This record gives sequence, structure tokens and C-alpha cells, in this order.
Amino acid sequence: MLFFYHPDQERHAPGSFQIRGRTTESPEGPVRGRLLADGLASVGLSLTAPTEVDSPLLRQRLSRIHTDRYLTFLETIHAQWRELPDASELVLPNIHPCGGGHHYPRHPVGRAGWHLHDMACPIGADSFAGILASAASAQAAAEAVLGGHGSAYALCRPPGHHAGPDRAGGFCFLNNSALAATVLREQFQRVAILDVDLHHGNGTQDIFYYRGDVWTGSLHVDPSDFYPFFWGGVDEEGMGEGLGANVNRPLPLGSDIDAVLATLDELLERLAEFKPQAVVIALGLDTHKDDPLAGMTLTTPDFTAIGERLAGLSLPTVLVQEGGYPTDALGDNLAAFLSGYYAL
Repeated sequence: MLFFYHPDQERHAPGSFQIRGRTTESPEGPVRGRLLADGLASVGLSLTAPTEVDSPLLRQRLSRIHTDRYLTFLETIHAQWRELPDASELVLPNIHPCGGGHHYPRHPVGRAGWHLHDMACPIGADSFAGILASAASAQAAAEAVLGGHGSAYALCRPPGHHAGPDRAGGFCFLNNSALAATVLREQFQRVAILDVDLHHGNGTQDIFYYRGDVWTGSLHVDPSDFYPFFWGGVDEEGMGEGLGANVNRPLPLGSDIDAVLATLDELLERLAEFKPQAVVIALGLDTHKDDPLAGMTLTTPDFTAIGERLAGLSLPTVLVQEGGYPTDALGDNLAAFLSGYYAL
């Protein structure tokens, strides 16, 4: 049982983001990683750092789920942005190709608007190093499972499930869950991603929407009322070879553990029909009632019940941390989930 986290993740620390027209303190910062690490320590678990953050193999795997121009953008945009007259310290878009753009811009402001889907993904001078360290942690966990470990956990921040092939959004830049599935696919023919975050994993859905070898299933607050708003409906079932391999089960705002478990049971039935050989669990803890982005009403013991349900999969599994933001309960919520999943 291995748990991965690279300390370079702390280098992504933008401090603020914009929500509802206001600039406010970002809940997605280094303190989040420390609270999650404390939760692991409280049940006697410790983190291992991947041996390296950047490598040709990691870059190659990322290119299977993200476009080359997007990866180049993430790595180079801050330096280009700072060369602009009167530019801010953080890369923040002020224009977006709403409705779909037809021309990919050369100007940094245009490219920022193209690739940064919303105002929750500011990029600082050291952000790319932290983003890459998060992805490297997911890669290390998946490689551990390929190496024979029954399961492994990756503490990933920034998270990843809102990051699509060509865009960032919702604090997410590189899709860590999709990366873990990509690594697993090197050995397993059929891989499933089960997302139990508060928000729909729209980036993950977009990456695999036309593929039948990776099943994606998600429970989340109904996007009619909640971020990411434009993805996550029950009618989104995949297309082409992926038809039927994408399952969304939106829940009403304010749902409790009974609704979550009933929906999770339905998703697990659909997952079983796919007959996966390995699984990625996109683990969100932001369903807790006190989460700053709260949309559900779960309590700490409820995460033990979720962990127990998912332990029943009995498949090679990579656990990738997605949402869950600073509260007094955050570390306890992770510990509760792992206590159920691993029967600690």
C-alpha cells in the first residue's frame, strides 16, 4: 500500500481566484496538501515522493490525453505573459472563445483565454513545476499498481478532472485521473474511471468520450445548478466507440449520504457490466457539508461508508485525489475514507 506526493506541488500557490465576480482567496493551495497529509498521518500512513517530477515518459503519456499546444502553453505562458506591458503577476484570462472559436491566437492574452476555461486557474511563475509534480504523483501511483501493488493513492494538488484535452478549468490543469488510466492501459485492456467528486469530471469525460476502452462514470451535483454547468447530464453517454461507456448520475443540490450511496450502487452496477480489469477512483472529499464549495451534506463518517463500497471492487486500483478543500474536517475525511477502503 503506497501513498504518493511530491513536495514540488507546493510551488503552485496562486493565492487568489475569481468567483461570482469577486477576487478571493483560493481554496486550492499548499495548505490543502498539508491537511490531506495530516489525515494520512492520523491513521499511521506516510507519503512517498516520486523519484522524478519530469521525464520523457511522463511527457509522452501526457501527450496521449492533452494536445501538444496545450502542454506547451502551460509550460511557457507565464514567461510570455510577463513580457506584456503592465501584465499582472498571475496569468488570468479576460476573454474567452464563447460559442467556440475558429482561430487559434498567437497573442498570450488570446491563448490564455483559449486554454483557461474559467477564472479559477491562475498561473504563477512556478505553477508549471507544481502542476507537473501533481501529475508525476498520479503516474507513480499507477506505476506501483502495474508493479504488483493492489492499490495506490496519489495526493494530487492541483487536482485534474476538469482539465480536458486542450483546456484548464476548476483549479485543474493536467488530468491526473486520465493520466493514471493511461498508464494502466499499458497493461490492462479495459480500465474504468469512477468519479465521486462533488463536481462532474468534465475534462475526463471529454478525453475519453469517443473511446470504448476506458469507461467513465460520475456522480455529482446536477450541472443545471452547479459547476461545471455545461457538462454532466444523464444524456451524455459517449459517442462512436465510446457510446455507452460514459455514465453520468447527477444528484440534487444538497444531497445526503443516502442519495450518494444509492447512486454509487447504480454506478457500480454499470461499471461491472463493462468488466474492467483495473480502476481509477477520482476521489472527491468536497461533498462534505462544510467544504467551502459545498453542494452536498455528507459528514465525516459517511466517507467510511463510501470507502467500504469501493473496496468491494476488488480490482487493481489507483486512488487519485481530486476535490476537497480546507476545513477542520478535511484530513479526517480522507482518514475516514481510507479506514473504510483499507479496513484500517
